[in-house]
Amino acid sequence: MKFQRQQVDEINVNLTPLIDVVFLLLIFFMVSTTFTRETQLEVDLPQAENSTEVDQQRSLEVVITAEGEYRVNGEGLVNSQARTLRLALTKVSSENYDQPLTISADARTPHQAVVTAMDVAGALGFKRLSITTRESE
Repeated sequence: MKFQRQQVDEINVNLTPLIDVVFLLLIFFMVSTTFTRETQLEVDLPQAENSTEVDQQRSLEVVITAEGEYRVNGEGLVNSQARTLRLALTKVSSENYDQPLTISADARTPHQAVVTAMDVAGALGFKRLSITTRESE
């Protein structure tokens, strides 16, 4: 018995259309994606259970009262404007913005006053910012 061999045609998959689709998707995502660099202030929030002591001799402290008034290292400011706070922080820090800055705010302080203090600190270049909390009971 003589068996006849069947010729098997080689199966070819044409990858050109697939590569075209991938390149079109790549171009679509490159064009439609927007890259925005948001300026954010890194905030080191201490844990409420474990409080750590900060070197009080070298750190600056901004205290915000319930009425939204600022005190820098215990000295009150003439008004609650961001410009006044900026000048006070520049004067007290001697333009050394590597030292730690602690923001202490009353529980009833307006949120805008805390945001203004954080914004001024970020604009000046303070990188070691912490917000105080009280220990949970």
